Amino acid sequence: MSFTSSSRQLPNTDGTPEPETPEPGAPSPGPEQTTPVPDGERTPSAAEPAHDATDTEPGPDAAVPEGEREASSPATEEHTEASGGGEAADDGDGGDDGDGRRDADPASPSGPGGNGGEGVERDAGPVPAADGSDGGSAGEAAAAGGWLRRRYPVVARVLAWTVTGLAAALVLFALLMPSHADQFHPAQFLRVPVEAVFGAALVLVLPRRPRIAVAVVAGLALGVLTVLNLLDVGFNEYLGRGFNVVLDWALFSDAQAYLQDTFGRGGALGIAVLAVVLVIAVLALITLSVVRLGNLVARNHEVATRATLVAAIVWVTCAALGVQVTGVPIASEHVALALQDRAHRVRDTIRDEAEFAKIAKKDTFANTPPDQLLTDLRGKDMMITFIESYGRSAIEDPVMAPGVDATLTAENKKLTGAGFAAKSGWLTSATYGGSSWLGHSTFLSGLWINNQQRYRTVTAGDHLTLPGAFEKTGDWDTVGVMPGVQKAWPEQKFYGIDKLYDSRDLGYQGPKFSWSTMPDQYALTAFERLVHGKKHDKPLMSTVILTSSHQPWAPIPKTVPQDQVGDGSVYDAIEKAGKRPGDIITSSQKSKEEYGRSIQYSVTSLIDYLVKYGSKDTVLIFLGDHQPIARVSGNHASRDVPVSIVAKDPKVLDRIADWGWTDGLQPEHGAPVWKMSAFRDRFLTSYGSTPHS
Repeated sequence: MSFTSSSRQLPNTDGTPEPETPEPGAPSPGPEQTTPVPDGERTPSAAEPAHDATDTEPGPDAAVPEGEREASSPATEEHTEASGGGEAADDGDGGDDGDGRRDADPASPSGPGGNGGEGVERDAGPVPAADGSDGGSAGEAAAAGGWLRRRYPVVARVLAWTVTGLAAALVLFALLMPSHADQFHPAQFLRVPVEAVFGAALVLVLPRRPRIAVAVVAGLALGVLTVLNLLDVGFNEYLGRGFNVVLDWALFSDAQAYLQDTFGRGGALGIAVLAVVLVIAVLALITLSVVRLGNLVARNHEVATRATLVAAIVWVTCAALGVQVTGVPIASEHVALALQDRAHRVRDTIRDEAEFAKIAKKDTFANTPPDQLLTDLRGKDMMITFIESYGRSAIEDPVMAPGVDATLTAENKKLTGAGFAAKSGWLTSATYGGSSWLGHSTFLSGLWINNQQRYRTVTAGDHLTLPGAFEKTGDWDTVGVMPGVQKAWPEQKFYGIDKLYDSRDLGYQGPKFSWSTMPDQYALTAFERLVHGKKHDKPLMSTVILTSSHQPWAPIPKTVPQDQVGDGSVYDAIEKAGKRPGDIITSSQKSKEEYGRSIQYSVTSLIDYLVKYGSKDTVLIFLGDHQPIARVSGNHASRDVPVSIVAKDPKVLDRIADWGWTDGLQPEHGAPVWKMSAFRDRFLTSYGSTPHS
């Protein structure tokens, strides 16, 4: 094969005599001689077949414009460093076998398919497929990568190191990620994870194929754990507990409904799509990152071995000495502890299901005869009212307390002016931030119902509830007013509620206020119109759930003159003038302010109703179902909620004089705190019920 020499004559530096240049008109050179011909003017001879320019690359002596020829050597060196140093993406086909040897590379000058020692660095183009195609996108990507390394070696090297650095940062983040939002600070990520040390040691001793397989499995597992950690962060923020992998999947439908009420159908759909994309991206990126780092360790066997040994020594030393930075231990075993914790939670959930089924069958008042139940409340018109998210923080937090406390003081004056009195204390709710039905069922059943499995178990049985006790006597009609219920509610029978009025039965024609289907003032007005204000043969035992203080606390209704409530259309202008959820949902300060206003509205609506429509026989029990979310109540807030009993008849409050509760609607900070599940039995006992288990 012949090559055309350069038309540019280079100086002779090796002392070899230069061939004489023929004079014009001299005979043509012989077959052993060649005459320089300008590029583009030489034509192939009959003995030398024509070559397509795309069939092969120029040889080492090919004509190259000045400047490119001089830069070819360093470019080749840069390319060798970039490709040989392991920074480019590695699919395992040309990597280290784990024993320090590399696979033969078809594109290598000395490997199969090379140029046999011509010294020319060739790009490995797409590998032809059996059908003559170019091998698909993988081959095209490899060719593109080779082009980038050849033309821009420095850029390729920087890009490769950047990708590797990002992969290492992502894996480190996944290994050290906490499960509480308030734990995200730099010291949390300046630790040595033992899982990384163990993983590196394993990669160093595995051959290529097992190494890649292990890396993929480990990456997927770490990705799943990261997704679960993200769920933990969200659940701890909104519900004050971690995600239960056995029970909590059913809550996603409620979350979707909440998002739709808050952001509209389009917004909720967009958030759901983003969530799915995020999960897929986390799984894919972490898996690819683990594989990339595994290949890097294997290619740099000696350096990686030393680094792994040093990391192991540092971890053991820090663990033994308990070395910490700002209270965070340097030696981390976060993943191992997280897996252990999840295993325990699953085990405890399974055990709890069987144990709670036995507990739910035991009832101190299950066999109490009807004539021995609630004897001291006969003839009283009873109301049990839950105020959504009404927690201790509303009364004691510096941001919300001034407004809420002023409202409680003002409403207490209204009560005393109308002849009512009140006593108040604290109950510790079984839930936090949400899942209100767990608080309702705990209070009414006297059982600690802190998860969905317990709720399903108890509501499927016949455990006696407070409304059920009134119903059992035969001396009360039991009704429920629940504007938050928007579909069939089979739990009605379990609670002992004879007649239920949900959002579809109250005649409301006004706008929704985010999640809340109607303002509390309207719900109470409809209760008076449809139930309480009508003549009835027996006193009422009414269970009312008020929803205007449900998050996201925007927009908030305002009280209107009672004669203007009508069918609720009057609230159209109020809803339109109110704040939007997006205006406050990302701000803790704004959320606190609006939450406090919503509690003021709900309490005012309830006391206004009682003063206007209550009688000498009215007895009201009202309480919060749980604390608001951490963005409002603060991280690690208590689960306490205020509870009050209000009556005109002084004998009603005399029955609970030994409870130690505070006079008025605002419980003192040091007032007694009971578990919410303890209320039922204390109440039944104080008002004349005889235990018969």
